[in-house]
Amino acid sequence: PLANLLGQPGPGGDATVTIAHTRTRKLKDVCRRAEILVAAAGSPRVITADMVAPGAVVVDVGTNSVDGKLIGDVHPGVAEIAAWLSPVPGGVGPMTITMLLVNTLAAAEAEPEA
Repeated sequence: PLANLLGQPGPGGDATVTIAHTRTRKLKDVCRRAEILVAAAGSPRVITADMVAPGAVVVDVGTNSVDGKLIGDVHPGVAEIAAWLSPVPGGVGPMTITMLLVNTLAAAEAEPEA
């Protein structure tokens, strides 16, 4: 859905969107071309500093439990290269939960009474 939104014409859109996965050939080169890199691979710390263009904005959507600790798909060293890196935990997670609750409430309110 995010790729579709970014590609739509108009404010906040008109982006050229590239979708890749952990087995994409030359993944490092694909990632380095991004001005905005959204990582949602489900692989702990798969995105490393050498894969990120200097000054890129990196949004880490990944949540992985490693040794009982929550970590993202992006290695913390990316923060030294990127203009901005969302934190894990505490980045997009709270917004995801909020929107899930908003949508659940909307669905419940739209349900006709029996």
